[in-house]
Amino acid sequence: MEHLLFTREDLKKLIIPLVIEQTLAISIGLFDTLMVSSCGEAAVSGVSLVDSISVLLIQILSALATGGAVVCSQYIGRQMPERAKLSAGQLMFIMLVTAGTVMVAVLFSHRFLLGAIFGKIEADVMENAEIYFIISAISYPFLGVYNAGAALFRAIGNSKISMYTSLVMNVINIGGNAILIFGFGLGVFGAAIATLAARVVSAVVMAVLLGRKDNPLCITTPGCMKPQRDVIGKILKIGIPSGVENGMFQIGKLLVSSLTATFGTAAIAANAVANSVAGFSNIPGIAIGLAMVTVIGRCIGAGEKEQARYYSKKLLRLAYAGMILSNLVLLLLVKPIVSCFALSETAAEIAQQLLMIFAVCAALIWPLSFALPNVLRAAGDAKYTMEVSVFSMWVFRVASSYFFAGTLGLGVLGVWIGMYVDWIFRALFFVIRYKNGKWLEKRVV
Repeated sequence: MEHLLFTREDLKKLIIPLVIEQTLAISIGLFDTLMVSSCGEAAVSGVSLVDSISVLLIQILSALATGGAVVCSQYIGRQMPERAKLSAGQLMFIMLVTAGTVMVAVLFSHRFLLGAIFGKIEADVMENAEIYFIISAISYPFLGVYNAGAALFRAIGNSKISMYTSLVMNVINIGGNAILIFGFGLGVFGAAIATLAARVVSAVVMAVLLGRKDNPLCITTPGCMKPQRDVIGKILKIGIPSGVENGMFQIGKLLVSSLTATFGTAAIAANAVANSVAGFSNIPGIAIGLAMVTVIGRCIGAGEKEQARYYSKKLLRLAYAGMILSNLVLLLLVKPIVSCFALSETAAEIAQQLLMIFAVCAALIWPLSFALPNVLRAAGDAKYTMEVSVFSMWVFRVASSYFFAGTLGLGVLGVWIGMYVDWIFRALFFVIRYKNGKWLEKRVV
């Protein structure tokens, strides 16, 4: 390989801001949980239940954004800037329509959705959940604009924009929480308003930056957001399988969450805290997985299959190094971290147990289960990742969670063991697909 598409410096400029951005993004959820926990376990439980639903939309939006990023990256690799710019406008159109539709649906059926998914839960938990759900729904279109913008800037290798925007979101969210929860005593309502404000500002920032004429993916070109069937089709070729994959994944998690809700408020609160903290240890893998979309997409678009293999192995090694380091830190600090949350003694013990086992499993399995499939998606092999992930979710995660948690009586720990069974199956099939090289024969543009 005489001419590498990405130098070491290029990769550093792409990955380091992504690590910081993911740290900031996950911090929002953690600080929400931490600050809301001061209002009692009913409040943090209500917020966690809604978050498990909201994540479904966020994952679908992320999947669509990935589709747009893959198409734009491959067009950039093929040196077709006008098509890349048109694809950016089409992605924004898709995101606004999708997020706006879901917002309207939630506003009119929030109570039904909460009851249908979680069944009969304690009245004070349900009250907090309803408040948080309504305000969260209003923020969905703004979140869609932010996700689209972040994906597009990553596609051109400029991940600093989404990093700085995420920093602004954090400042607004944390400051808003401090003022509205502790200053005005608004509890869950205050936390929701702070999150809404942060997402509105982030969407405005992204829209302004994407509208600049010097932006390679400027979306103010006349007609760029007018629906174009062929371009939308290319984006959805990646976005729909990825969206189905993420959607089924989250629906499976919701079913498992309904099981967790039957174990009582302490288990729900412990599960919420463990999920929030565990997200931090995944940051290196998530960041490098996002970088894979840009790097591998560019390689495939340029017809450089050998470079696609080279960079995929290089980035996967980096993902493992980062995951091992971050989860080692989690193991060493798990007790003081959990003690920061206003949990009962029982809930704190459960959270510590969940996180200690998670740290070991994540360091060993997570990169192959969740970073490696981004290599396949970036090449256009999204249908395969969807088939594996959906099958694994229903056959392994959901079924084994009910087996370990219910049949064997392991409670919320059984739910997490079911998750690790799912990871192992996914990793096995993604490695097989990567080794046989069929993903290299795919192309979106």
